[in-house]
Amino acid sequence: MTIRFEDPNRPNSYIGRTVPRPNAGRLVKGRGRYVDDILLPRMVHVAFVRSPYAHARIAAIETSQAKSLSGVLAVFTGRDLAEVCTPWEGRLAHLEGMKTPPQHPLAVERACWVGEPVVAVVGRTRADAEEGAAMVEIEFEALPAVTDIRTALDPETPVIHEAFGDNLCFRKTNEKGEVDRIFAEAHTVVEESFKTARHTGVTLEPRVILADWSEAEGEMTVHVSNQAPHMLQVLLASHLGIPESGVRVICGDVGGSFGVKVHVYPDEVATAAIAKILGRPVKFSSDRLEAFTSDIHARDHEATGRIALDETGRILAFDVDDWTGIGPYSIYPRTSAVEGLQVTNLIGGPYEFDHYRCRTSVVFQNKGICAQYRAVGHPVAVAITEGLVDKAAAQMGLDPVEIRRRNLIRDDAYPRTTAAGLKLEALSHHKSLDALIEAMDYEALRSEQASLREKGVHRGIGIASFIELTNPSPFMYGIGGARISAQDGCTVRMDPDGSVVALTGVTEQGQGTEAITAQIVAEAVGVSPGMVRIVTGDTRVTPFGGGTWASRGAGIGGEAALQAGRAVRGQVLAVAAAMLQANAKDLDIRDGIVVDAGTGAERMPLAEIGRIVYFRGDTLPKGLPRELMQTRHFLTSDYPYAFTNGVQASYVEVDAETGFVKLLKHWCVEDCGRIINPLLVDEQIRGGIVQGLGAALFEEICYDEAGQLLNGTMADYLVPMSGEMPDMIIRHVETPTAESELGAKGAGEAGTAGAPAAVMNAINDAIRPLGGSVTHMPFTPERVLRAIGAIGK
Repeated sequence: MTIRFEDPNRPNSYIGRTVPRPNAGRLVKGRGRYVDDILLPRMVHVAFVRSPYAHARIAAIETSQAKSLSGVLAVFTGRDLAEVCTPWEGRLAHLEGMKTPPQHPLAVERACWVGEPVVAVVGRTRADAEEGAAMVEIEFEALPAVTDIRTALDPETPVIHEAFGDNLCFRKTNEKGEVDRIFAEAHTVVEESFKTARHTGVTLEPRVILADWSEAEGEMTVHVSNQAPHMLQVLLASHLGIPESGVRVICGDVGGSFGVKVHVYPDEVATAAIAKILGRPVKFSSDRLEAFTSDIHARDHEATGRIALDETGRILAFDVDDWTGIGPYSIYPRTSAVEGLQVTNLIGGPYEFDHYRCRTSVVFQNKGICAQYRAVGHPVAVAITEGLVDKAAAQMGLDPVEIRRRNLIRDDAYPRTTAAGLKLEALSHHKSLDALIEAMDYEALRSEQASLREKGVHRGIGIASFIELTNPSPFMYGIGGARISAQDGCTVRMDPDGSVVALTGVTEQGQGTEAITAQIVAEAVGVSPGMVRIVTGDTRVTPFGGGTWASRGAGIGGEAALQAGRAVRGQVLAVAAAMLQANAKDLDIRDGIVVDAGTGAERMPLAEIGRIVYFRGDTLPKGLPRELMQTRHFLTSDYPYAFTNGVQASYVEVDAETGFVKLLKHWCVEDCGRIINPLLVDEQIRGGIVQGLGAALFEEICYDEAGQLLNGTMADYLVPMSGEMPDMIIRHVETPTAESELGAKGAGEAGTAGAPAAVMNAINDAIRPLGGSVTHMPFTPERVLRAIGAIGK
């Protein structure tokens, strides 16, 4: 059955409509059930003694005083847990030449960053565990710390992992064409350096895990705040020596993730290992101070780039050298090299050019581990690309919109493969730019800017075009090294009263998975969304899937839900046809009632079909299938990713005396394919923009030269607040992917991808008449003042 989703008058239509979240009422009433809310009989707590050194040898550990406390039940060192848990390496086989050492739940011989867990103390209460942790004495022998990205590979720099001979984790050069010749012959060459500061997720709910090992059943049940339950099931089973069927992972309500909770953390594996040793439930709840040192960081990049153009402003080539620091280990299992790899793929993304070179050097450091975080690599690549494009426009006397019109790939030029080697199906750069200019009233905005500039008010307009990868296929994660599923599944079941239950492998962390899945299933079966109950996040009952990451929930999980719902619909109509002595093709299901497809006349409620199938199946013809439940899985295959595209603009005012940047207004036009729920998509884009604005203006993890974290509290680490955010205007273009019937791509990361570059270009547009420019994020008042010469360099 083919449905034209663009037809608003189709029967039983919910895809494309704003439908309230089914879990919203429960959550706003405070009835959410987070992992820290769960109390189990005989449950104990674990606290970790973490390294105060960025790099140090563990000479001796004294635990007798901690063990003497009445509330302390056990103390574990790295060597203790190594007896029950195998180490891991965060490496994917297709990343040729990548190096990373094995990592243990607790440091065994050396601590390699401030915050690395060294000793675990188990107490009857969290307070008991923390009191015991404070009594543990560890003798450290301090070692030289590697903290600077650019000098990490210098001969005189100490090597963190001596067996490797240097501090290089991974290096990749992506090159096509005759880059050197083009730059030598180009009419205009523009160069710039860029730096993006480390930042972290600051999720409302910090990481928490509750692991319970039942020796009698040979089963470990793990409640955890995580995005990918089946991934964690497989990995815990592998490293703890348990069959995969003997590990059950449950991810219930999760208070935000953004990629922070899609990784495997040493302290979480340690908690599971301790639960297996003790044979009782063990809980670890990270506090906010721990989160700053133990949660993953992201975006620690320094890059130099140049762009070549002809005399008309047409882009000929990009040449970028990117360096990124990842800490002492690559994250498990998705690796820390992927962000640098993404930069090599995404530079220049939306533009037409033939010559390309981008190299990334991923280096080890004695800082917290950097890993994949919302819009992996995209904000870095977009900032470099759009910063160079804007600087070229200024140097050549072109309007920023005009230079983009001349260089954006034509909307009718797809499918195509970019100079960086990306296979793109269908995008809408020019439609999106046109929609943006209309939404902004661009000419009026430029006129206002000019008139205010005469009065000494420095306002700027910044634009950033981008592409974003979503719906990753096995091309990226299904090959070698780590077992990460790129497919997802959904089971749809109709119950006797005609209501529907859908069990999905994608998970919910606040982005609206439950809502869109209910809409899709409701339309596919023929009921209202209120008749659909969604179950997610439990490996014991949901179909095996990859979870929620890389904006894959709607595009992968949604298609599986659509197909499963349609299969159940077909089963229901087959039974109804037999009961009504009709042809199934002449029947339809609308709002929970079997109707005549042609006239809409009601024939039978679903509750009657459920009653007969489940309680009086003997009255149905022999051989008629009676299973009102179907499972479908979906996996993309034609393209490595479903790319989306968009364009953002920011309007800012810069105070030349204080350096403060005021956000006045922000626009985003996004093409994420088929839109399932317009309100949820807009919420996702706005939320992503807020995180992007945080990166641009506020967020920065600061270390000193010894690798000590300097601002690991909410008093010192700045995040964007509602009072500082501008009005955000969201518009859409829809170019559905042909890879699926649903046609959905992803929408969760686009806002984050483009916002920092738009703000950077807006600030530079404002301060260009003052002779300044900024390319080091975040763009703090101090950096703005230094850029315009108001204070010394």
